[in-house]
Amino acid sequence: MKPMQNHTTFKPLLPLTHTPINAHFSKNSDDFVVREIPLYEPSGEGEHLMILIQKKDLTTQEALSILSEFSGVKIRDFGYAGLKDKQGLTTQFITMPRKFEQNLANFRHEKLKILSTNYHNNKLKIGHLKSNSFFIRLKKVMPSEAKKLEQALLNIDKQGFANYFGYQRFGKYGDNATSGLEILKHGTLNGKRLKNPKLSDFLISAYQSELFNRYLSKRVEISRFSDDFSQKELCEIYKFDTQMAKNLKSQKQFFKLILGEVLGHYPFGKCFLCEDLGAEIERFLRRDITSCGLIVGDRAYASSGVAYDLEREIYAQAFEFSKKMSGSRRFAWSYLSDLAYKYDEKNAHFTMSFVLNKGSYATVVLEQILNKNIFDE
Repeated sequence: MKPMQNHTTFKPLLPLTHTPINAHFSKNSDDFVVREIPLYEPSGEGEHLMILIQKKDLTTQEALSILSEFSGVKIRDFGYAGLKDKQGLTTQFITMPRKFEQNLANFRHEKLKILSTNYHNNKLKIGHLKSNSFFIRLKKVMPSEAKKLEQALLNIDKQGFANYFGYQRFGKYGDNATSGLEILKHGTLNGKRLKNPKLSDFLISAYQSELFNRYLSKRVEISRFSDDFSQKELCEIYKFDTQMAKNLKSQKQFFKLILGEVLGHYPFGKCFLCEDLGAEIERFLRRDITSCGLIVGDRAYASSGVAYDLEREIYAQAFEFSKKMSGSRRFAWSYLSDLAYKYDEKNAHFTMSFVLNKGSYATVVLEQILNKNIFDE
């Protein structure tokens, strides 16, 4: 597959240190399958028709356009919980006004199927999903690489993964974040004011996402260095005080927590400050809580102390524009669930399946498994 982003795009540090694994990944409908897991089941009554669709090599917006043209429902009257990849075979739930149900009676499309319908009281909104289930097939996998794949999967299943934003956020040429910053600075892009506010918001969110990736990459680096360097060396490298370095060195898990950082209940729940490091490390190891990186903007939950200083280092320029952005927190460290895998030596295929929380990217996880940029091939 051709690169989806150019080489000027920030490449975050990957947590595992094994040599890159040789395997061929192609994001097509046979080798990449996504199934949305809903936050709730349809109620069976109400003014909305909840439809489970299966799409092949279509974006969610393209699928909605096809359904809109066939049914007469305006695009704005459709509801959906999340945008699904264009490449691959994906299933997701959408809603539309129930009164148009009969218009779909004879629907047929080579790339889009209606798998089931039901009724519901509410229109689906962004974020109204529990998680996504993924199936990935890798090809041209030799037996020695299969063993490395198995070990990498077990490592990630045990320790978790860095929850970076994926290439989808940054555009074909990797310039969405730069465009977002330009809009924040000047209110224009290439000297022109954007007429589409949604596009403007999307480009600004790409800028926020890149900063999140930079911050998380720094945390991965600190975590790795905490294992590899002495307490004294950590103080020299990062200008940490002795107690901070001691706190880092005392932690046995890969991803190190920091006093004053923002934590969140896992897999969902409220944010709070890390004030009792020992107690929070125990809860982190149980996966009751996790670290939450900053999506810079107004009203984002504030960190303190060294954690705040680290954020200032990465987000300094963005803080000037906080009032122009909606801020929040995002899990920095997350986990797989329901992992399964199988190696077919005869065909040199390695298949894996796992479930990720909403907002996490399977391609990001795959890069950490293979320990390389999967779109640089």
